[in-house]
Amino acid sequence: MAEVEARFPPKLKPLFEPARYKVARGGRGSGKSWGFARALLIQGANRPLRVLCTREVQKSIQQSVHQLLSDQIQALGLASFYEVLATEIRGKNGSAFYFGGLSDQTAESLKSFEGCDICWCEEAQAITKRSWDILIPTIRKPDSEIWVSFNPQLESDETYRRFVAEPPPDCVSLELNYSDNPYFPEVLEKERQHAQATMKAEDYGHIWEGKCKPAVEGAIYFDQMSEAGPRIGNCPHDPLLKTHVVFDLGFNDAMSIILAQKVSSEIRVIHYIEGHQRTLADYSAELKDLRLEGSRLNWGNVYLPHDGFAKRHQTGRSDEQVMQGLGWDVRQTPGWDVEAGIKRAREVFGRIYFNKERANRLIECLKRYRRNISAKTNEPGAPLHDEFSHGADAFRYLCLNVDDMTNEEWGGKIAYPKLNAA
Repeated sequence: MAEVEARFPPKLKPLFEPARYKVARGGRGSGKSWGFARALLIQGANRPLRVLCTREVQKSIQQSVHQLLSDQIQALGLASFYEVLATEIRGKNGSAFYFGGLSDQTAESLKSFEGCDICWCEEAQAITKRSWDILIPTIRKPDSEIWVSFNPQLESDETYRRFVAEPPPDCVSLELNYSDNPYFPEVLEKERQHAQATMKAEDYGHIWEGKCKPAVEGAIYFDQMSEAGPRIGNCPHDPLLKTHVVFDLGFNDAMSIILAQKVSSEIRVIHYIEGHQRTLADYSAELKDLRLEGSRLNWGNVYLPHDGFAKRHQTGRSDEQVMQGLGWDVRQTPGWDVEAGIKRAREVFGRIYFNKERANRLIECLKRYRRNISAKTNEPGAPLHDEFSHGADAFRYLCLNVDDMTNEEWGGKIAYPKLNAA
């Protein structure tokens, strides 16, 4: 075919060089998406390619890059070569572009795409670990490639972790922003300047500079997580301080346990435990056997929510009685309602330090703790009950109990298991 004249941000040159993974991340106006579309169309015109264009959720073809590819076909002057169909795009040489979402796929349903030469994953910040684990081994044709384009959301998102923080072999990972796009349009430049002058710094940084956010959009503790960075790190256990234990009770739901120490007004979250379908005796044994920085813990109080003081019909005993029988000093978390507890947590948040390694799951819960959004009014309601709410509930209980926590002896005894001779 005749040569095609096309403009590209210079940073996208690696799209035309062999690599198993080609990853571009960044903010608005960088040229990532149309650059990927152009590169795929040009390569598909030069040799027969099967290309799967996918994202985490695609309920209709309108949610795909189908329209973007169609527009770029016109811009490149390739309308006589490509036939744009309702759900596919076909080239005269046998090239074909297919579209689909990953969230509804299984390993079996994706097998039809295992002969693809290139898989383009757009809006990839939303792609889950499950979807990557299914997709990557499916795209296994010799010399096949996986292209990934996204605006990062959280550093802990699976896509960012997999391709930026811990990139695999044969991976080209690029950061691309408006400043790297020599074709950045004037209309967007005016919009960017207005955003820079009026937006919060973290919002501008995410939208226009491709920076990770401190928490998900609409997170209940978004502002608090924005300021928590300096307090997340090496927060060690101090064997001279009492370690207090705060429970959010659950059996079928997650059981969440925070271990905290207090120095004056400073609260240190030194450890976090989360589990399912385990008994209080199991957790008690785990706590008693726990060593941090090589030391056993100097236990303070155990705090249970109000439902821990009601007798269970299966056993006739309350969780308080069970924990007391296991040797713990048990106290009750104040019975504030959820909204009052959230307000209190926001007030206390600035006094709390987190051990980044041992409390990482709790930090994730706080980053992702959101409200239900009404489908009718689009207004936020009560906090969403999901996999992140249990840790956030335990954190709320921690904040309600901090004034009760001391380093004074309470006189109880913990029956520690015997140490191995080794």
